[in-house]
Amino acid sequence: MNALTYILIAAALVVLCTISSGIYLMYKGCKGSDKKLKKVLKVNLTGFIPTMAAALIMFAPTAVSAAVDSTATNSNAGLGYLGAALATGLACIGAGYGVGVVGSASLGAISENEKMFGRTLIYVGLAEGLAIYGLIISIMILGNLG
Repeated sequence: MNALTYILIAAALVVLCTISSGIYLMYKGCKGSDKKLKKVLKVNLTGFIPTMAAALIMFAPTAVSAAVDSTATNSNAGLGYLGAALATGLACIGAGYGVGVVGSASLGAISENEKMFGRTLIYVGLAEGLAIYGLIISIMILGNLG
C-alpha cells in the first residue's frame, strides 16, 4: 500500500468517528454549549484538518496535471489552474461573507434612519469588490499560463 491509500483510510476513519460521535452526542441530548461537545469537536477537527491537508497536498498536483492537455509545454500549468481557481473561489467566499455582514448591518442602519441608504450601499459595493479582485488575479494567472 502506498501513502495515498493510508491517507484515504485515515480520512475515512476520521469522518466515521465524527459521524458516530455526533450521533452518540445527539442521542445523549447534548446542547450546543456543552463542554463535552466542544471537546469532541476540537478532537475531530485536530484529526480531520491535517488529514485533508495531506490529501490535498498529495492528490492535487497529480489530479490537476493529469487534467491538462498533453501538448502543454509548461509542466506546472496544473498548479497554475489550481491557483486561479483558488484565487477566484476564496475571493468570492470572502466577498460573500463581507456582503452578508455589511448587508445585515446596513439594514439595521436603514431601519433607524432612511437617509443612510446611499452610504450603506457604498459599503456593500466595496465588499463585492473583493470578488472582482479575485477574478482579475485569476485572469492574470491564466494569461501567464497560455
